[in-house]
Amino acid sequence: MNHRIHIAPIGLRFGSHPCLSLAWLTLLLSGFIGRCQSSRGEETNASDRRPNVLVAICDDQSYPHASAYGYTAVSTPAFDRVAATGVRFDTAITPSPGCSPMRAAFLTGRPIWQIGPAGTHASSFPTHLQVFPELLRQSGYHVGSTGKGWGPGRHDGWPDNPAGKVYNKRKQKSPSGISDKDYAANFEDFLAERKQNQPFCFWYGGHETHRGYQQGIGRKNGINVTAEQLPPFLPDAPEIRSDVADYLYEIQWFDDHLGRMMEKLEAIGELENTMIVVTSDNGMPFPRAKANLYEYGIHMPLAITWPVRIPAGQSIDTPVSLIDVTRTIVDAASIDPGQCESMTGTSLLGAMTGAEPANLPTAAFSGRERHSSSRFNSLSYPCRCVRDSRFLYIRNFKPERWPAGTPQKFSSATYDRDGRLIVSERGPEHGGYHDIDNGPTLVWMIDHRDDPNVRPLFDAAVAKRPAEELYDVVTDPQCLNNLVGDDDFAAVHQRLSKQLSSHLAATGDLRQTDPSAADVWESYPRFSPLRWFATPDWAKQNPEAIPDMPWLEQRRPKAKGSEQPQ
Repeated sequence: MNHRIHIAPIGLRFGSHPCLSLAWLTLLLSGFIGRCQSSRGEETNASDRRPNVLVAICDDQSYPHASAYGYTAVSTPAFDRVAATGVRFDTAITPSPGCSPMRAAFLTGRPIWQIGPAGTHASSFPTHLQVFPELLRQSGYHVGSTGKGWGPGRHDGWPDNPAGKVYNKRKQKSPSGISDKDYAANFEDFLAERKQNQPFCFWYGGHETHRGYQQGIGRKNGINVTAEQLPPFLPDAPEIRSDVADYLYEIQWFDDHLGRMMEKLEAIGELENTMIVVTSDNGMPFPRAKANLYEYGIHMPLAITWPVRIPAGQSIDTPVSLIDVTRTIVDAASIDPGQCESMTGTSLLGAMTGAEPANLPTAAFSGRERHSSSRFNSLSYPCRCVRDSRFLYIRNFKPERWPAGTPQKFSSATYDRDGRLIVSERGPEHGGYHDIDNGPTLVWMIDHRDDPNVRPLFDAAVAKRPAEELYDVVTDPQCLNNLVGDDDFAAVHQRLSKQLSSHLAATGDLRQTDPSAADVWESYPRFSPLRWFATPDWAKQNPEAIPDMPWLEQRRPKAKGSEQPQ
């Protein structure tokens, strides 16, 4: 069986196995004891009801950055409680390592290549797409959201954010860099509008841990990151340790609001019959993490509890996709399967409840298109991957492009009416890389790029990449040793390449089925700000390879008198 219930040591880093913390064991045991103290009659009555659903999505948090995973630099008691009273997932994979596409994929239960412009960053969310909150609303649920729902981007034609009616009126005093939205108080406002005995579905989307951070806030609050607790693809420097500590502080802020929501549910007697899902959209906002298909970009924390149905103290280490979680939610809510035919995920409910033999997928898939405005014509860096229990295989469809964004951009540029560059001024030599969120770590790595100890990590983050990559994530979680071309792993390479191709073909990805038509991705407009870059060599040598992008031409900065007639 792929699924197992166990209490096992969780490592501080992939592949290590120190003992579980006392706090984790206490939470785990309290879950068992609390379950035993419940009367069987109460459990039976509650389990006959459809569950409430609370989805908590952190913004930019990587696995293993929760204390339930044994990562001791951060304290996440609410996440730990969910994991202890339900299931902790050890290999949860996001469908895309960026905000908008992941959230769209999660809401629809479909991979990004099936959902048009919603599958890219900062574009639009078509109204024909079916989302699970609306399915639940139509079936009688009270639906709402607070914080960051789907976005950034435009959702014209939707009555509310696709994540649900927005509750953001309640505010609180917060440190700089952290949202002033009082998520937990907004949750209480949402509950106050619920009809008696009406099930609810609530989306808690924290703006944390998205940059920027108040520099030094982590250390000021007692978070001290050691060299061993830094991701291995980041240099060990005081500035970077402090930056990671600030990121961890924001995880704790997010977790605190989740804890308050759980306390509210407990106070009103709804906690036992609430399915709580806690995860993140994509990895930490650091080089070689967020917006990348490497481990720290796609491997997410995930815990699910539903006390009346899901036995406590479980862990599942089989790779699962967050798209599978979408299918699990509609399954638990007893939505007619005929209404969910577009969803491609596998419900995890039977495996978690023990109601049926675990029949979980053996691999999970992820992909990305455009992230930020980071290279010539704001073109994407398209790639796809497959992640099984040991290996990660990545296919980069445009290896001639800069994966983290072009190193240098124009500080100013003017074009004529035909899109030809007239005047430009170049910015700093390393002032680009805009697929990496700006912050102290990126700045430090740029400033120290000529240090021989830093250069390999800097290049790993920003240099051009081969068309194929293969990593043993058990021994190389930092994904620095590409095994493509290694004879010892030739069979693995062939197997995963075939598996990825088959999956992409079966699910209708144009990057696989019709590469000549795949430039449709570039036709989807970006509604966030644009940057401008010099024409790269590949485009000069092969201008017919430049995609036609009418939306972009409309936004080029034009010289006076050269604007297109209205």
